[in-house]
Amino acid sequence: MPKIVFMGTPDFSVSILEKVHSEYGVSLVVTQPDKPVGRKRVYTAPPVAEKAKELGIDLYQPERIKAEEAFKKIQSYQPDLIITAAYGQILPKQVLDLPKFGAVNVHASLLPKHRGGAPIHRAVLNGDSESGVTIMYMAEGLDSGDIISQVTTKITDEDNTGTLHDRLSILGGDLLMKTLPDIFNGTNERIPQNHEEKTISPNISKEDERLDFTRSQRDVFNHIRGLSPFPGAYTVLDGRRLKIYAADLTDEQSTEQPGTIIKKDGDGFYVACGTGVLRITEVQPSGKKRMPAHQFAGSRQDIDGTQLGAE
Repeated sequence: MPKIVFMGTPDFSVSILEKVHSEYGVSLVVTQPDKPVGRKRVYTAPPVAEKAKELGIDLYQPERIKAEEAFKKIQSYQPDLIITAAYGQILPKQVLDLPKFGAVNVHASLLPKHRGGAPIHRAVLNGDSESGVTIMYMAEGLDSGDIISQVTTKITDEDNTGTLHDRLSILGGDLLMKTLPDIFNGTNERIPQNHEEKTISPNISKEDERLDFTRSQRDVFNHIRGLSPFPGAYTVLDGRRLKIYAADLTDEQSTEQPGTIIKKDGDGFYVACGTGVLRITEVQPSGKKRMPAHQFAGSRQDIDGTQLGAE
């Protein structure tokens, strides 16, 4: 049985780790260090670390994977294959060169599109019609290695980043399990990427989270679902943040200034955009829990005509 070192960090990686371990056994899991989470800044282990403990797999959480100590630790396990899935750090060449079957990555996009740390968010934000998973050989550049296999899935208007994330995690694990026998047999494909077609999908910044209602309703709609459920898009109402987690496209038009709430009903409240009108259906006022937008709007008698986005 080949010796496998698995490297991953978030929820996306958990089901993939489970599938690999159940079939082949994983010798070592490498993940990011525990980090402070929430308002109380409680140090919390990454989801992959928790799963490794549950499965009884050796766990290693280096601050820097490029440190010599990290290389020696991984080397001591004499891996035949390294598998990464949303690990969060770029592996140095000396680590990539360790295993005889190489190092492969489960990347949540159809490479060469959406290289980088937020491929799922950016696919939805951009309004892409499809996404997928790529199994690839790792190289020193950012997600630039040869493609081994891919699987595609449609992105519908009912999707947000959360639903697409969960679907790609399952698809990625299934594709990896189909691909690993070919890798171990030396019969897998190895297709160089067309680097001229690459797009970069950097991590979501604080600036990315703020909504701009001067854009079309379709763009605002994609922005909202692209950041739902995490980290959440926001606007400002009466000087306070209002997070918006869900919305619907409508056929309505308005001559009001973009960001104006033009009406409310039992489904939510309606906001004028640069073109078209968007119905907001789920929000989270500052300091409160998420709630249906109609509940929030119903608590405010003066909401019609209110301007979103004004400081």
